[in-house]
Amino acid sequence: MNEISPKLSALVVAHNEEADLDDCLTSLAFADDLVVVLDRCTDGSLDIARRHNARIAEGAWEIEGERRNLGIEMCEGNWILEVDADERVSPSLAAEVRETISTSPFGHFLIPYHNYVGDRLIEFGWGPGWGVSATVRLFAKDAEHGSAKSWGDQRIHPALVLKGPLGRLNEPMIHYVDRDISDMLARLDRYTTARARDLRASGDIGSFRHNIRRIFSRFWKCYVRRRGYREGQYGFLIALMAGLYPILSYLKASLEDK
Repeated sequence: MNEISPKLSALVVAHNEEADLDDCLTSLAFADDLVVVLDRCTDGSLDIARRHNARIAEGAWEIEGERRNLGIEMCEGNWILEVDADERVSPSLAAEVRETISTSPFGHFLIPYHNYVGDRLIEFGWGPGWGVSATVRLFAKDAEHGSAKSWGDQRIHPALVLKGPLGRLNEPMIHYVDRDISDMLARLDRYTTARARDLRASGDIGSFRHNIRRIFSRFWKCYVRRRGYREGQYGFLIALMAGLYPILSYLKASLEDK
């Protein structure tokens, strides 16, 4: 008697990602079910998703976690692989995902990341809040437990609610983080604006003194503890962005009202 293989859903949430979406969805052709959530897209993302026969949700969400949780609800698979438009699943990672879900109980898995700035692979120095070296992207979903992963209600870097045991895959996700330094600075502006809104909504934006200290502690964590120095000037730049993220978010929350 042949066992039924688990059904795999691939989930992509995107906002005006026509430059990356086609390659991303092509890399997900091995999945049994493809769900694309389009948030306020005004470019060609919808046509690209349709060409890949995705099931599509369109809308406008201010809270990142809400659109991601909607996508999880739409997925019909026993397992969900969550991928951003600027990420790619290699054939070796696809094979490992298939093998993993065929033998694993309900739970969730970390996937390591290979992060690129332009064509340069940056292995060291990522985080905190500024890139990841590994994150939970593969997780189970069933009628008894619901989803092994759900998202919080923050605008930027939402909290995660995880269920079941944690595992880790070996093959990396390919992540094209930024095209160049200008792209990195634009991302810093977007992230700090969204974080400032979360701070204002919480009623506690913190203090100037505390966030000044965090410039140095976060820089040290990225550049020294996470060995960003091994990446030369790129490592310095990433550590600088991580250090500036909290103080810029605080200043926007304190001085701006939008």
